Amino acid sequence: MSAAASATLLVVDDDADMLRLLTMRLEAAGYRVLTAASAEAALTQLAVERPQLLLSDVRLPGKDGLALFDEVHAQHPMLPVILLTAHGSIPDAVEATSRGVYTYLTKPFDGKELLDKIAQALALHSAPAPDTTAATSAAATEPWRADIVSRSARMAELLAEARLVARSDASVLLRGDSGTGKELLARAIHNASARAKKPFVAVNCGAIPENLLESELFGHVKGAFTDAHANHKGLFQAADGGTLLLDEIGDMPLALQVKLLRVLQERAVRPLGASLSIPVDVRIVSATHRDLETALNTGQFREDLYYRLNVVTLNLPTLAERREDIPLLANHFLRKLSGKYGNERGRKLAGFAPEALKALAAAPWPGNVRQLHNVVEQVCALATTPLVPLTLVQRALRTPSVEVLSYAEAKQRFERSYLVNLLKLTDGHVADAARLAERNRTEFYRLLQKHGLTPGRFKPGGETSPGGAGTNNPSGSVAPERQGQVIDE
Repeated sequence: MSAAASATLLVVDDDADMLRLLTMRLEAAGYRVLTAASAEAALTQLAVERPQLLLSDVRLPGKDGLALFDEVHAQHPMLPVILLTAHGSIPDAVEATSRGVYTYLTKPFDGKELLDKIAQALALHSAPAPDTTAATSAAATEPWRADIVSRSARMAELLAEARLVARSDASVLLRGDSGTGKELLARAIHNASARAKKPFVAVNCGAIPENLLESELFGHVKGAFTDAHANHKGLFQAADGGTLLLDEIGDMPLALQVKLLRVLQERAVRPLGASLSIPVDVRIVSATHRDLETALNTGQFREDLYYRLNVVTLNLPTLAERREDIPLLANHFLRKLSGKYGNERGRKLAGFAPEALKALAAAPWPGNVRQLHNVVEQVCALATTPLVPLTLVQRALRTPSVEVLSYAEAKQRFERSYLVNLLKLTDGHVADAARLAERNRTEFYRLLQKHGLTPGRFKPGGETSPGGAGTNNPSGSVAPERQGQVIDE
């Protein structure tokens, strides 16, 4: 069976017969099928697991298929979407293709044509999407991103895009707050590229004094300035054939921006004091936490350099935006640090007490993953018991008490996201989720129903019945006359 044929598809249709028929046909072709009966249920499924393709009817209750596409495309721009449309909505489907829908099929459609279109879409978007339910095994199966630990659907989408862009030599601009892991992602792009066996070199443009940065980047010859006692190869030459990460590029002085632009245009560097340029073959990845558009408007960053560096932009989410990764990351860091700190006392650290882990999951994390690592290292250094207690976590977070925000305190527009995060953190256990939200179970169930959330979808390996958004193994027959109306053999 081909890799494409083993892909996971999400099928969205409010007609149970149609949903069952499509599922049987696609599973017979070797695909794994997830189903949803509404746009809201489909969005919930995407928050749990990212499929390789979305197949949706245009006519849906509540949000229609076009509105679903717009929301999916905004969050997962690399996910191919195929729309199924009745004759009356063909103009809408045609217009949707100009906005990014891969293609559409009109009912009744030919079954072979549907399979052909799906195969073509999967072949075109063939970068594998990481399985968000198996984050712990990702390092073994995908060594290029071994240092990036995540089960977040948003990170899965980002990594899929990163692997696609790694195939080319296009310059990449990584945006994200400090501590979100921009250097880790840059290294992953390098590892997934044809340059993987060549050097990966990183430099923080904001950490080196201006009078030294030019020499560090481009090198110098002996005698170029007072302390130049020998020739020095710059970082561009050190990264020749590989990848150079220009971290905090927004802090680079204007005078050096001009010289950097010349190097990128000529693909050659001239060391300080040298009369000849030296060819270099370097792939540039730059990173910043600053708003470069504002810097452009205020004259602090050159427009021509901005467009040279910003061929492809990848945006890293904050840790608060991938909150389901916090327990995973905390335990990952604990395992790495337990040998260092646990062995000093002849005791191995086994993990976090449940309340300590909940406190970590609920903290605001302005310093993102870097701050989480520092907190875990601090509690490892101070722990005297196999399980890290809540008191140590609270001390490391410098707060007397850390609690999950109640539903009433959460902003109304983030209500659905809040509920999804709670179900992720509790693996779909409603009692635990309701207790964290400070609501009784009856009221909590009403909130879940309001947003089309089914707790079973968040349980490890959980399944739902046909019409839900879990893995669907449908049973039952479809009326022959219905088959004839929908799919023309």
